[in-house]
Amino acid sequence: MIDFLRYPPKNIFFTGKGGVGKTTTSAATAIALADSGKRVLLVSTDPASNLDEVLGLPLSAEPTQLSEVSGLFASNVDPVEAAAAYREQVVGPYRGILPDAAIRSMEEQLSGACTVEIAAFNEFATLMGNPAAVERFDHIIFDTAPTGHTLRLLSLPAAWSGFIDTNSGGTSCLGPLAGLKAHQLLYDNTRQALGDVAQTLVVVVSRPDRTPLIEAARASAELHGLGVANQHLVINGLFTPTDPGDPVAVALHNQNMRELAEMPQSLTLLPRTVLPLRGRELVGIPALRKFFTDESTILCTVSTSSTTLPVPLTGLINKLTILPGGVIMTMGKGGVGKTTLAITIATALTEQGKKVHLTTTDPAAHVAITLGNIPLGMRVSRVDPEVETEAYRAEVLTTVGANLDDEARALMEEDLRSPCTEEIAVFRAFAKVVADGVDGFVVIDTAPTGHTLLLLDAAETYHREVSRSMSEIPEAVRQLLPRLRDPAFTHVFLVTLPEATPVHEALALQADLRRAGIEPAGWIINQCFLPLVVTDPLLAQRRARENRYIDEVVSQADSTYIIPWREKPVSTFKN
Repeated sequence: MIDFLRYPPKNIFFTGKGGVGKTTTSAATAIALADSGKRVLLVSTDPASNLDEVLGLPLSAEPTQLSEVSGLFASNVDPVEAAAAYREQVVGPYRGILPDAAIRSMEEQLSGACTVEIAAFNEFATLMGNPAAVERFDHIIFDTAPTGHTLRLLSLPAAWSGFIDTNSGGTSCLGPLAGLKAHQLLYDNTRQALGDVAQTLVVVVSRPDRTPLIEAARASAELHGLGVANQHLVINGLFTPTDPGDPVAVALHNQNMRELAEMPQSLTLLPRTVLPLRGRELVGIPALRKFFTDESTILCTVSTSSTTLPVPLTGLINKLTILPGGVIMTMGKGGVGKTTLAITIATALTEQGKKVHLTTTDPAAHVAITLGNIPLGMRVSRVDPEVETEAYRAEVLTTVGANLDDEARALMEEDLRSPCTEEIAVFRAFAKVVADGVDGFVVIDTAPTGHTLLLLDAAETYHREVSRSMSEIPEAVRQLLPRLRDPAFTHVFLVTLPEATPVHEALALQADLRRAGIEPAGWIINQCFLPLVVTDPLLAQRRARENRYIDEVVSQADSTYIIPWREKPVSTFKN
């Protein structure tokens, strides 16, 4: 039996960098516990959840019982739906009482990204902090968002409770605080449950790869800082070759072992479970039931591609170098290689003598770690939430707040301590970064899909939020949406792996971008075995699986580029 399943507590979280296998591991855990006779609720709090696809059935916010697994219920907390319900809960009682203009004003005030976050958090807190709501379940398994979002989610009980305790004005960027005050006991209970080793276990999931391991170490440290000490490390996807004559297989194995040998010291102190790389598709209940068992027979079926392989990445670089400048964004599911590709593109443009600003809006911020030495002529930055929030607070207080009396200024200072302030500050910084594309190239390593969409969606509603506290809208913010929608200025590349979930999530992202008036410039399929010759049975099986997903991308994309799997250069962790 897997170690962390021997004596599992009531609440089990799965966290880690996007793409490491959190959803698969959490779903397999839920099934294993249910098969042992427990009643289990599996719930996703990830804005970019793919739990539906992994389980093979549609889910909603209401727990759905799985017919194939007795005792297992699953649900998806959709942040957009949760925000709509939250808005109606606040606004509904006033319909027909207040004028239509007042109702519209309330709805606008509650249309920002912060409302989405607090609404989703309320759903999460209900499961953690209200025992009566989940007393029928023996265990609750949380498939959480990629680490940056998860850590923010876990810190919200303290942030919101603290804000409620110190805010005397009765209002916030979420409108009346009565709703938040009503939940204060719930938030307090949630904080206590998170820190209680008898109630909560956090499973930190990583691949045997440098960046995910660094992210896992950071997540573990920050969780300890939040008082969450009961942790377990899962290394998912360790490859052991069966054909020593396959140079690709040997290189992949050596890379895995090297990265594990050099993992951050803090991770070596955690209890650990190592899971092997799988050749088969890990979708559906039968496959998930076998997830914690040894892979038995590998059936390698030969599959042929119906389309010509996409052109290599050099074709894209050649197209970009003839442009005068603009914004280049890499977007997609976490773990598909957005950061590495952003660095590759930025470096290639710099080598061509272009003025390049490489930056990230990802809360996990791996650009500097991955890049190493900065090439001459390249500017590298990060949208740091803490720095941007402090700068925003200072600007508001020295401009709008300068002429306020003591009482009004004190109320403004309270409002600026709200967690919503960070959303506004980060968004404003993002707008400034995009503006840099006017006189050079800006290459943006974006956050994992869910967080990115919240950021882009805020473009429509940001001015409503910021107008509460600033006398005028910054020009960079005014120009943001027109710039993002201009295909000659902004070039969005959807990055995916040749696998089901990354491809389907990128397709959903493409649809969302098009609804926002942003047309992707192309697709990049990363880390493909298909262009390589492999003889190891497991790698051959994975290679054969790639055809259908490459065909799926090529059939609907005008411009598609492919990058073969390649061994990463030897590097050393910075502990």
